[in-house]
Amino acid sequence: MRLRTSCIIKFEISEPTPFILMLRPRSGSQQWVEREEYKITPSIPVMEFTDNYGNLCQRLIAQPGQFLISTSSEIVTSNFIDQGFGASFVDIQNLPDAVLSYLLPSRYCESDCFYEMSSSITNGHLYGYNQVSAITNWLRDNISYLPGSNNQPLSASQVNIRRFGVCRDFAHLGIALCRSLSIPARIVVGYLYGLEPMDMHAWFEAYVGDRWYTFDATQINSPGGYVILGFGRDAADVAIFNQFGPLVYPTEQLVKVEQISSDTL
Repeated sequence: MRLRTSCIIKFEISEPTPFILMLRPRSGSQQWVEREEYKITPSIPVMEFTDNYGNLCQRLIAQPGQFLISTSSEIVTSNFIDQGFGASFVDIQNLPDAVLSYLLPSRYCESDCFYEMSSSITNGHLYGYNQVSAITNWLRDNISYLPGSNNQPLSASQVNIRRFGVCRDFAHLGIALCRSLSIPARIVVGYLYGLEPMDMHAWFEAYVGDRWYTFDATQINSPGGYVILGFGRDAADVAIFNQFGPLVYPTEQLVKVEQISSDTL
């Protein structure tokens, strides 16, 4: 499908404030960016770099007063996410070098604490994709999805105790459970067509069968319409904005995703 995405974020800045933003989608095997617009108001110098995970990031220093970020894009993506039941577990010695970092515990995904739990959840399932599918189903059945219930990232251990959370929390617990079984997993942040209520969204991917597959325990029936902004080990790597100095919170954040046509990749 062809989607039009837009995001507007407003701040009131009291003193010069450095920002790192992650608000530009990139073309790849899962999506094609046909058009893009990115405006900073008032106009200030912006530098762009690619981080360790291949994400497009923008650096700037916002000046005192109102600071507005406005982005939009037209993107062709899939109507449905790929499924790969039966896709095999990849032995660690055969994993690509770039995937190895997604095996390790990280700040919000303490995978070294979850082996017994993940083994119980996946008992009797074929190694690989089927294990991740079992984890996703367990998350959907045992963790309550409550959008807006948490503004700060929680670790997988905290989510497992609370048993409710936002999309990011589901991703953290899913990632930790996968990594505990030596299945590489990473968080993804971006947009999702049809998400209710509309906002930025997070999900996770797992590497099985020599490729990455999408998993999202907050959604049912494998919907498509995902637009990727960034990948990382956990939420610490994929914030759509990081600011440095005195805390600054958006005074407004508006996200829209509209379908333009049914064309697909």
